[in-house]
Amino acid sequence: MAERLIVTLDGPAGVGKTTLARRVADKLGVAYLDTGAMFRATAWKLGEGAWDLDEAELARRMEGFVFSIAGVGGATVLSLDGEPVPGDIRTETVGMWASNIATIGAVRAFQKRAQQAIGHASSLVAEGRDMGTVVFPEATCKLFLDARPEVRARRRFMQLKSLGQPCPPLEIIEAQIRARDHQDRSRAEAPLRPADDAVIVDTSDLDVDQVFERLIMEVARLAR
Repeated sequence: MAERLIVTLDGPAGVGKTTLARRVADKLGVAYLDTGAMFRATAWKLGEGAWDLDEAELARRMEGFVFSIAGVGGATVLSLDGEPVPGDIRTETVGMWASNIATIGAVRAFQKRAQQAIGHASSLVAEGRDMGTVVFPEATCKLFLDARPEVRARRRFMQLKSLGQPCPPLEIIEAQIRARDHQDRSRAEAPLRPADDAVIVDTSDLDVDQVFERLIMEVARLAR
């Protein structure tokens, strides 16, 4: 394996990135970086409507934000300004806020700097939407997960129920996922797409164990 191992795991909402990135990080014994949580935490701290502020004001508000991680694998803890990010960031509402601010150049520039600072300090599995294309283009292993929108909606529905969180009807979740897909894939700033040298894995008809084994196989192949 490379001395400093960076594995990027990109893909759209609801494709299973979080579960799989944690497992891969556990297997490799490296830190897990949930960049979606970083966007969600930023949106949560900025508050509703932050995307309507001008970029200079947004940049000013984010100047004091400091992200850090501690631990490895699924036990990695993401903190913002010294406090672990709260479970409140996982709601669908905050997810849409995050998608809204993710279209703004000042926000993406801040996130990129914060993510690269973490990645330069240690080996990690970085989960997100532009890890392999923008943040860590030099990554050892670039992986991209995808699945049909209806499959991702069903998985998200089951995840919310298992967490005991408020759960909209399945058709509403699917509509939200399709809306986020359109916004993420069509935005001018760092649109969601696989890196040219990424390994693409369609998880629609695979269970989590099958996808995990495929990812570990690809990491072993690419990191030799």
